Amino acid sequence: MDFKPIKTKKIYQEIIEQIKAMISDGTLCPGDRLMSERELAERMQVGRSAVREAFRVMEAMGIIKIRPGEGTFITEDAAESLLKSFSSVLLAGGDDITARELMELRKILEVESAAMAARRCSPEQLEAIDYALQQMQHDLEEGNLGEEADMKFHYAIAEAARNSLLLKLMNTISDTMGRVLAAARHELYRDPAKPTLLLREHHAIFAAIKNADPNAARQSMLKHLAGVEEFMFKK
Repeated sequence: MDFKPIKTKKIYQEIIEQIKAMISDGTLCPGDRLMSERELAERMQVGRSAVREAFRVMEAMGIIKIRPGEGTFITEDAAESLLKSFSSVLLAGGDDITARELMELRKILEVESAAMAARRCSPEQLEAIDYALQQMQHDLEEGNLGEEADMKFHYAIAEAARNSLLLKLMNTISDTMGRVLAAARHELYRDPAKPTLLLREHHAIFAAIKNADPNAARQSMLKHLAGVEEFMFKK
């Protein structure tokens, strides 16, 4: 457990953020026992009162369980609690959430989900991705924007990644993502070459997943999202 020294006024919040990050990246898992207040205070170079406050808040959030005489443990529902916390923040943000922030989040989530899909995709899930791709092809031929088919394509990949938390997170941002995606496509389609290019990029992502090539899936998704982001925010 590589805790870092605290150098901020809101010390207990920084303690919480470090522990939440360790849960998110798998360093801390459900059932793991945390250090005692004294040990954690020494490791992080803070007062025990700050650690005590952090523990109190995290217990209220459902992230940890304090068992008198036994210690402090990461709960079985810690990851779920973090997701609910994130969802509340996201939903509270409403229209203040910017398109740039959403694109950054999509890169964080979808690049790795494409790689996971390449490793875990079932024949039925591959068929769902392919079906969404065919819808995109049809929309392009009909001169439609195809944002619904685009959403289905990316959601089908998230399903194929077979990670329940990832899927819940995608559901959480789906409404906001749909609005931003529609606006982005309107802007992108001002360039006559963009629709065909976007379809090609989606075909590349699908091909990598179909070929069970995680690295190619990761790179194809990153190239696609980075390209859309660059076009949207170019000066």
